[in-house]
Amino acid sequence: MNRPTVTRRQGLAIGAILFGLLLVGFVIDGGRALLGDVAGVISASYFAAVFRFTVPIAFAAMGGIFAEKTGVINIGLEGLLIIGAFSAVAALWGLSATPVGANIWVAFLLAVLASTLVALLFATVCIDFKADQIIAGLAIWLIALGFAPFASIIIWDRTNSPSVGTFPVWEVPVLADLPTVGPLFSATLPVFLLVLAVPFSWYLLNRTTFGKWVEASGEDPKSLDTAGVDVRRIRYAGVLLSGVYCGIGGAGLALNTGQFVGSGDTMVDGRGWIGLTAYLIGNYNPIGAFLASFLFAALDALQLQLQQIAGFEVSSTLVGIIPYVAVVIVLTFVGRTRMPSAAGEHYESDE
Repeated sequence: MNRPTVTRRQGLAIGAILFGLLLVGFVIDGGRALLGDVAGVISASYFAAVFRFTVPIAFAAMGGIFAEKTGVINIGLEGLLIIGAFSAVAALWGLSATPVGANIWVAFLLAVLASTLVALLFATVCIDFKADQIIAGLAIWLIALGFAPFASIIIWDRTNSPSVGTFPVWEVPVLADLPTVGPLFSATLPVFLLVLAVPFSWYLLNRTTFGKWVEASGEDPKSLDTAGVDVRRIRYAGVLLSGVYCGIGGAGLALNTGQFVGSGDTMVDGRGWIGLTAYLIGNYNPIGAFLASFLFAALDALQLQLQQIAGFEVSSTLVGIIPYVAVVIVLTFVGRTRMPSAAGEHYESDE
């Protein structure tokens, strides 16, 4: 693994950023007030919002890790998030007209199932029919990007769904009542699932036999096959896990807001692509991927707050690119990430 080092160019970049902050704070009129306003939004409520924003990105990132570490590059994460988000809202809306009623938990599970089935289709095409994984991943994204708005028009006569139910907020006893930090312990199901999924994913990959098989499948599938482990099944498992994780992320995004937005790039709005970037920044480590996802979500939440600061007149489009610029800067500092040796390569057993 190539460890990142701070080069002279990177040092100059860091210096330029610090100089820019000083310039804003001490030279530009109102700069100090602006920095003070920015600092003022950093609170427990802000971080609670950041955790909600992190859900789709981090789950997509962890799903991508499982797929790619087995040797299958899944760049269709964005599409799987879209399927999860649309299916969750459509299922909840449809259940309201059945004897079951508008059960948000059933809708959530159906959304995860839908995303997993699409991941199964992707796995079949790539593993059994040996299609180009990049092209197949792009196809999943484009199909989802077209299907979800089209299905919305068929169901609701418009690309944006009507409002449906949202996840209830769960509070951690005692901790949620603490002053200042209390809001951090009041969250919806997807946030709590994320807190559990990060250490679980790390443990699964690094401390279990299955994790060793996943590693071998992406690094040396021939040796894994020789040891009597079915490479095909391991790769299927990795891709299906990416479908499960993206289903949770997409459903969490939609059911936290209570609506599916199908206009433009849909409400997913590039979060799957950022998830892909996050696990590259995290070097295929679930914890690193979560931290990178959290960074992007924090900047995303911050730019929303910046647009609401009174007297801060700047293009919302310009402010909106802050998180994306930050990702480019972080990638520059991180340096190269080593992909699994057999990622993207098809494997044919000798048997």
